Amino acid sequence: MKAYVLIETAAGKTKSVKKALSTLKGGRTTIVSMDAVTGPYDFIVVMDGPSLDAIGEVVTESIGVVDGITRTTTCVAVAIG
Repeated sequence: MKAYVLIETAAGKTKSVKKALSTLKGGRTTIVSMDAVTGPYDFIVVMDGPSLDAIGEVVTESIGVVDGITRTTTCVAVAIG
């Protein structure tokens, strides 16, 4: 299962959040890529995991608790057609 995690950070915290995110280990769920972006979000993280629950666990217990992250939005990739 693939998901995109859109991350907003507090002002002045972007570099420390990037450093913290780059050290995360998700076990069965992996961070495939992480990009800093412009617009309403500061980072987009692409994750791959065995289930929605596994991805949700990493988002809530590892990503969401990083100092400087103010909000996350998780978008699950779906097959169409």
